[in-house]
Amino acid sequence: MQVGVAQTQRLLSDPALPFHRDVCVEVADSAYCGPGFLSPLARQPNLILVARARNNRVFYRAPRETSAPVGHPTWYGDPLRLNQPDTWTPPDEVQTSSWTTRRGRTVTVRLEAWYDMRMRGHRDQPMHAHPFTLVRVRLLDATGQPLHARPLWLVACGARRRELTLLDLWQAYQQRYDLEHYFRFGKQRLLTTAYQTPDVHHEERWWGLTQLAYVQLWLVRDAVTACPRPWERSRSAPATTTVSPATAQRRFAEIVRQIGTPAAAPKPRGIPLGRAQGAHPVLRPRQPVVKKGQPAAVLV
Repeated sequence: MQVGVAQTQRLLSDPALPFHRDVCVEVADSAYCGPGFLSPLARQPNLILVARARNNRVFYRAPRETSAPVGHPTWYGDPLRLNQPDTWTPPDEVQTSSWTTRRGRTVTVRLEAWYDMRMRGHRDQPMHAHPFTLVRVRLLDATGQPLHARPLWLVACGARRRELTLLDLWQAYQQRYDLEHYFRFGKQRLLTTAYQTPDVHHEERWWGLTQLAYVQLWLVRDAVTACPRPWERSRSAPATTTVSPATAQRRFAEIVRQIGTPAAAPKPRGIPLGRAQGAHPVLRPRQPVVKKGQPAAVLV
């Protein structure tokens, strides 16, 4: 989490990047919906953070104004427990829209928002200074019944969060699923994490090669015909459906054979000379062995 915060701050603080003054949206899972991630990034003037909240979280409304405050200022108002509907107040804004899934099913999206919500923070991470918008997302069928047992709760934090509509926030969070599928495909099919080397520079080069391979699969998506296997559920999909990266990788060898290569045929190497006499390669520095600590004794 700290590495992600540092990377985001470094990108947004670089004036040479073309989006330095534009509104930037970062989406994250529920593990990042906490003060450790939201508090340092909420200070960025052009960043909007959209994170999913677990269904058992407790948030707070803005405190009520008092004519003569005494003692410590009040930072939090009445609690809003996501798993207790009786603590919910009427939403500040409601939007509805229709959405067509990739399988052609049309559903109704109901978005409800509560403005200027707060969450508990820490001494070094004062979240009461960074109010956010709480969004409840529900997908309804033609009869008005929810398609999922639990709704989707989103937290939109940032100084410019009001510049995006509720539909924009939900659509921005939907793009996270594409990133998750890319990481899964890269690890399983492109061997992104399979290269073992003690050199960090070589490992970063390998990551770049796997990303270039994924770009090649994206470029040939229109030249590949979907030929699903008999047990695949997508065999009844229309011919105009964009093929998946796995299908493009499966048919990529046929395209490469048609394109050919500008490289010349390999020449026989012969018998190599080997290492010169008296040459001694530099030994790699030995690193200390990291051992796990002993588990604490459990008193019964």
